[in-house]
Amino acid sequence: MPALLARYATPLTTGLFLVSLISGIGLFFHWSEPAFKGMHEWLSMVLILPFLLHLWRNWRPLTAYLKRPPMAAALGLSMVAAIAFAWPALTGSTVRRAPPQIVLAQALMASTPAELSVVLHRTPEDIVSSLTARGLPATAGKSLTATVTEAGKSEREALAALAALLH
Repeated sequence: MPALLARYATPLTTGLFLVSLISGIGLFFHWSEPAFKGMHEWLSMVLILPFLLHLWRNWRPLTAYLKRPPMAAALGLSMVAAIAFAWPALTGSTVRRAPPQIVLAQALMASTPAELSVVLHRTPEDIVSSLTARGLPATAGKSLTATVTEAGKSEREALAALAALLH
């Protein structure tokens, strides 16, 4: 192993582990998720190389650890914990909840312009006009989902038309 890589394997592993630790805590507590998500994912991928270099550099002590019961117990417990978290998703026995903004958008799409008029503080005619102007032939009593389906348009276009009413 080149001396430069050997010299930086452990420090890089430590530094990137700390970044992963801090960003993981931020994600767990939902602190500034947009800032932490990319950082956590990408720098955890970068962590793989220094980790492998660290293992290579410290192979002899690692093999000594592997021969002892505490390492086997720690690796076994880690695997059991990982499987316990992954099992519901892998077996389909978990109910995946959509993010709140998606749930809200789905509720809006299931509504009619007449129902939305109360929330948007616009007349049903204003909502129908906004949708129609964007190629979505709406009626006051037809849901936005039915409107976009019939028009062959996307839900995004309908939601954009509603958002335009709020500006």
